[in-house]
Amino acid sequence: MARIAGVDLPRERRIDAALPVIYGIGWSTSREILEKTGIDPATRVRDLTEDETSRLREIIDNNYRVEGDLQRQVQTNIKRLIDIGSYRGLRHRRSMPVRGQSTKNNARTRKGKKRTVGVRRKTR
Repeated sequence: MARIAGVDLPRERRIDAALPVIYGIGWSTSREILEKTGIDPATRVRDLTEDETSRLREIIDNNYRVEGDLQRQVQTNIKRLIDIGSYRGLRHRRSMPVRGQSTKNNARTRKGKKRTVGVRRKTR
């Protein structure tokens, strides 16, 4: 099993589809990495040699910010927005959509479960 950037890649997948499992690497970056290393994108993860795995690991470690480093950077950016009191920071603080989406009818993922005031029955 290939372990790159602290993530175990799925053995049965092709390498071009397995690399996006790593946080911070998408399809286009995956193809770009494989082009740099000279690895065939159709190769299965289980068929990679030690040399190919080490080349992948080296290129990803040296050229790309992935996993913990990237998540730390994103959280730092959000904290900075909150600290300077920008509109986007305010939206983050209130757990509301940040990118201009409407909140009148939707945005349940960001706002949480809908709280409705129930109709109470009269007690007799």
